[in-house]
Amino acid sequence: MYFLTGWPRRLLCPLKSEEQPFHVQPSSQRFYFAVLSETQLSVWFSRPSVLIVSYIESAKASSQFGFYQQAEWKQDDSMIAVAAANGYILLFDVVGGGEDKYLYEPVYSKGSRGVKVTPGYKEEQCAPALSLEMKRPIDLEAPITSMLSLQEDLLVSTADGYLHILHWDGVSNGRKAISLCSVPFSLDLQSARGGLCLDLKGVYIRDMTYCVTLDGFAVVLNDGRLGFITPLANRITADQLQGVWAADVTDGTCVAVNNKYRLVTFGCASGSVLVYSIDTTTGSMQLSHKLELSPKHYPDVWNKTGAVKLIRWSPDYSVAMVTWECGGLSLWSVFGAHLICTLGEDFAYRSDGSKKDPINISSMCWGAEGYHLWVITSREETALVENMEEAPAQTQQAGILQFHFIKSALTVNPCTSNQEQVLLHGEDRLYLTCGDPTQLPSSSSESPHPHNLPHGGEGSPPHHPSSNSTSQGLSTLLGYKHWHVVQIHSTYLESNWPIRFAAIDTAGQCIAVAGRRGFAHYSMSTRKWKLFGNITQEQNMTVTGGLVWWKGFVVVACYNFIDRQEELRLYLRSSNLDNTFSSITKLHSETLLLNVFRDMIILFRADCSICLYSMERRHDGPNPSASVELLQEVSMSRYIPHPALVVSVTLTSVRTETGITLKAPQQACMADSIILNLAGQLIMLQRDRSGPQLQEKLPFCPPVVLAQYVENVWTTCRSNRKKRHLLEALWLSCGEAGMKVWLPLFPRDHRKPHSFLSRRIMLPFHINIYPLAVLFEDALVLGASNETVLYDSLQGPREGRESLEGLFPYCTVERTSQIYLHHILRQLLVRNLGEQALLLAQSCAALPYFPHVMELMVHVVLEEEATSREPIPDPLLPTVAKFITEFPLFLQTIVHCARKTEFALWNYLFAAVGNPKDLFEECLMAQDLDTAASYLIILQNMEVPAVSRQHATLLFNTALEQGKWDLCRHMIRFLKAIGSGEMETPPPTPTTQEPSSTGGFDLFRNRSISLSQSADSIAAGKFNLTKTFSMPSGPSAKGSDRWSKDSDCAENMYIDMMLRRHARHLLEHIRLKELGCFSAQLGFELIGWLCHERTRVARVDDFVMALKCLHKDFLWPFPVIPAGSISSPFKNGHRRTVLSQHLLKSQSADSLLNMDTAPPQTVARNSNRTWLDGLGALGPTEPTEMDTALSHGGPQTQEAFLSPLTNKTEECSIGSATDLTETSSMVDGDWTMVDDNFSTLSLTHSELEHISMELANKGPHKSQVQLRYLLHVFMEAGCLEWCVVIGLILREATVIKQVVNFLDSPEVPPETVQSVRSGLLGVDAWASTDCLGYKPFLNMIRPQLQKLIETSVEQIQPEAFLPGASNSKLAEPQPGGPRAEDSRGPVLGLALPLEPPGGLGTEDGGVPEEQEEQAVDEGAYDCTLS
Repeated sequence: MYFLTGWPRRLLCPLKSEEQPFHVQPSSQRFYFAVLSETQLSVWFSRPSVLIVSYIESAKASSQFGFYQQAEWKQDDSMIAVAAANGYILLFDVVGGGEDKYLYEPVYSKGSRGVKVTPGYKEEQCAPALSLEMKRPIDLEAPITSMLSLQEDLLVSTADGYLHILHWDGVSNGRKAISLCSVPFSLDLQSARGGLCLDLKGVYIRDMTYCVTLDGFAVVLNDGRLGFITPLANRITADQLQGVWAADVTDGTCVAVNNKYRLVTFGCASGSVLVYSIDTTTGSMQLSHKLELSPKHYPDVWNKTGAVKLIRWSPDYSVAMVTWECGGLSLWSVFGAHLICTLGEDFAYRSDGSKKDPINISSMCWGAEGYHLWVITSREETALVENMEEAPAQTQQAGILQFHFIKSALTVNPCTSNQEQVLLHGEDRLYLTCGDPTQLPSSSSESPHPHNLPHGGEGSPPHHPSSNSTSQGLSTLLGYKHWHVVQIHSTYLESNWPIRFAAIDTAGQCIAVAGRRGFAHYSMSTRKWKLFGNITQEQNMTVTGGLVWWKGFVVVACYNFIDRQEELRLYLRSSNLDNTFSSITKLHSETLLLNVFRDMIILFRADCSICLYSMERRHDGPNPSASVELLQEVSMSRYIPHPALVVSVTLTSVRTETGITLKAPQQACMADSIILNLAGQLIMLQRDRSGPQLQEKLPFCPPVVLAQYVENVWTTCRSNRKKRHLLEALWLSCGEAGMKVWLPLFPRDHRKPHSFLSRRIMLPFHINIYPLAVLFEDALVLGASNETVLYDSLQGPREGRESLEGLFPYCTVERTSQIYLHHILRQLLVRNLGEQALLLAQSCAALPYFPHVMELMVHVVLEEEATSREPIPDPLLPTVAKFITEFPLFLQTIVHCARKTEFALWNYLFAAVGNPKDLFEECLMAQDLDTAASYLIILQNMEVPAVSRQHATLLFNTALEQGKWDLCRHMIRFLKAIGSGEMETPPPTPTTQEPSSTGGFDLFRNRSISLSQSADSIAAGKFNLTKTFSMPSGPSAKGSDRWSKDSDCAENMYIDMMLRRHARHLLEHIRLKELGCFSAQLGFELIGWLCHERTRVARVDDFVMALKCLHKDFLWPFPVIPAGSISSPFKNGHRRTVLSQHLLKSQSADSLLNMDTAPPQTVARNSNRTWLDGLGALGPTEPTEMDTALSHGGPQTQEAFLSPLTNKTEECSIGSATDLTETSSMVDGDWTMVDDNFSTLSLTHSELEHISMELANKGPHKSQVQLRYLLHVFMEAGCLEWCVVIGLILREATVIKQVVNFLDSPEVPPETVQSVRSGLLGVDAWASTDCLGYKPFLNMIRPQLQKLIETSVEQIQPEAFLPGASNSKLAEPQPGGPRAEDSRGPVLGLALPLEPPGGLGTEDGGVPEEQEEQAVDEGAYDCTLS
């Protein structure tokens, strides 16, 4: 409602004075402030806050009258009355300084808008020169205790028990005095007639104030009793006064009244504020509520504040500021919602934790429109708050502080669009919840679509043209942390300050503000203000009843000074701001409130009548126009005692008989009811449909009171069949009592409702924020709250004094929001309305925070019931648990709630929701492993270790099967913890899972295959497994270290057994990709295990089936045979392999094209080059052809991005989604270079076709890396059959050749030779019939196949079969002149170094740096596969 902002400002008095000010009193309009010190009366102006005039009493007069005590303004600001200590009333005339006499004038640049056009224009923006003239003093012969200004009279109470009625002119008609003893007091007006009167001898009025809407005086007597005196006639005379007491109160200290809500507030010596209302029937004082600090939020000070010193209601009567004897300020809303208090948190403590003394206040008052609070600190405070600057002696008076506030637009202009947006306005700027600035403008869409895009900076949200029926999306209103701050146009502000009304449209894109005269509006999309072009038109109107947006028009209820006429005007937003573009309707009476519902305007007027108008947007001219037509007038004077009591007026489609029929959508949108907030009482007038149906001119039924203590009302004109509960409800803000919702109850499935079932139900619920807007569909309340930042450490106190920055924290306003759905669901379940709760919850199940809502509901009920000291006769938790089982997130909700609750409450929770073992098994059945892992932690704490182990084993096996590696790692740790008794460290539940089931070997990111031993050492048989195969450096590596430490532990053997069993299962089912992931993620020693299983599960029974499985598993396309393959220049296969190898390694085009012209040795050397070479890192020994190609503007190299294959059903289709441009790294520029070189390189069309065909036959780069890695692993383990299968899919002739050569060794068992022979024959037969793409490759390895068939099987010695043997044999170059394919050697891993002639390898046989870089690059290559 009201929020403190920034630091307070200190006002310095320019006059030299030893006296400190102690009292401030505002004029009726709050443009002037009278400030009193002991012998001095000063008048200050509000904007700018400057001293206008000061009257200093002479020493002689001062000794006669005594020191000044308090001041009061006449209603028209023409006089000031000052009470002096010796019983004198001093009257001062405030005289204007004559024509063109101003103390401060704005200076305009040439050609500026600020010229004097209309009379009175200039004095409204300048501080006028005033003078004070003292009139004849009035001696009342007794000390004056309080003063009160009425229209023509001044009411003064004195310490001798008299009430004096003085005329302001001080002469005419003398004065009348009424003795307090003659006023009859009673507990109510009815018993007063019996003559009950209390003894009032020696009692006088300590403080009093007048309430216009109650027409009476609230008084505090010096003995602490509270009373209310009502004049029975128009004139105040002794025999016409009647008083009532507040029962049982004797410690009253001060009083203030709220005219808008008819409330009388009394401060008490106990520190609390009592708020009374006057019963209209009996006239007695009824305690409405109390304003007091709660011990929960203020445990240190709640009972140490001292007596209440002052209470001040804001000008719009929506908040009250309170201060106590011990100091401090506290702000409450009308019905007790606590907004700010300076007795706690950063206001009370410094950043080092030391306590600050609260600031002591002797007087305070609100400034114009409540934007400032003027505070005068007491004398002892002045030393603390003195100015820190080295100011001259005469400016040392530093007692006036100005606190700055921003307030909600709902306080004065509670129209419908302001209720859907949070709009706050300060004296010169607006704060609004700006939408998502990254959303693209869409001119065609009817409503903005919420997209959770990344948020930009303080950007302007685009304009979404939308009708009144649209709502802003969730991310638009919630997804932006900061306020959008709009500075009000300075030209408009300087002549029309203060801003009185502000309104925003439903889409949150247009804002209008109205000050003293005229109005202006701002567009968020253009970031521009529109002001009246003709300043005379602006100054000739003033907005009286507020403004509101409707379909691109600003609707304004205003007063026209020229015609002296109340008018309703509609201005088009898109055209210039001018009366020629407006539609004007004359009104008979002053408008106090204005609102819009669809195409209808509702006005509340000063004669207590309500007018309904229909509006129509027309497109008959160049600009759209609007026509307004009166529909109906409804007189409310019977029900409304005073027009100022109406806080808001709303037209709505809400009505009580909703439950009877499911309304048609068009009928749901009709204006069925008028809702009035009458001084906190919510009154509803429904249309009377019993008579003839006359469309919208139906009469209204008598009013019904819906609720009490209402501050704000929210309703919407939108309709949504899916969320009818939320959209057809009425939302109320009730101060300290939180919120209420008037919820419709619908029969389920179009059934007839029960006769006893109410049509609607009022449900109260508490929230922790002050509500400013309700998002109906999103089940959210938006608000704002004060936050503070301490800056006292920046500058320490000097000379024992502290600066304002040190004394006060810097105040900011934060956006807040709160979910309320769980409160409503719980209230419905308490009332046995589970069916309605289910309907409501199902309509909101799609909300992103719906799981959180369910958790909150369980948590709140559990905490309340499980910690209750009394036994609960009818517990709600079983009902809530049963309710949540209706939703799929039941299992997660329960376990999340349990883990956020202390262990002591678990038994109570699971007694209601079910055994955690059963819930765990349900999770496994539903394949929800993460939730099952959470239940495991519950079981670990509630059951014996054997049960935990049993369930953990179940979960571990399931997680292995599903490839949830992260969870597997946690489960291994968990099982080990159970085994070693580490029960106190339960594993954390994995919050997110890596997409291991979709990705390839992300596992190889940390893995490198080191082959740094020289060929000699390998040949000598010193093969070291740990050097060759380095473990991953992630969590699995740490785990493996721990295993090695206590490997003899039974638990580790148990875990190893499960891991080996899973590996066997994967290999049996030919799931090689999963086997690789499994090994890398869990640190499973694959090579060692394969060595053991070489003759068992690591055999390949069906080569064709294995080949097909690998194609499918690695998304590898089946090879296709080109049409012209017979006459292919590449049919020897030699150049083909080199070329594709280079393209897949993302080589640049120069090396690609030079490969054909280079001699074989160069090609062999080039085949080892990494992508670095393409960036110019070429050796000096390169041939000149390469340099010439580079000088043609050689292209830059990029990484190859490969698209995965989506459809692999046909075995022999051209199954690759990659074409030449995608696979190679050439950009468009590279192709030009290719064209330029065609003449020199003479590549024919068929050759190019072969290149592209070769690329089409390759799978994704990542799959290639993975297959080569597996080939390396199987080679190391001596699983020759799998080496053949992988060699086939990679179409690596050298692999097949060397495996066949190795089969000659006597160490190889005959079964393996037989298996490879029959497998290759089987593949050949299958390729001949089903997949001809394999035929060219099989023809290439035909000599090896022939050799295999002819080989005689020999018995071998098994101990000679070492993993290193195969490697050494493979690594040796073939004797004789090396062909390119032979010298390349097989590429067996990520970075397997080759031994090219020319000595590219390093001296010690290690991997060259470029190779290592390539290994890192390829290992970290990330490619997500579908």
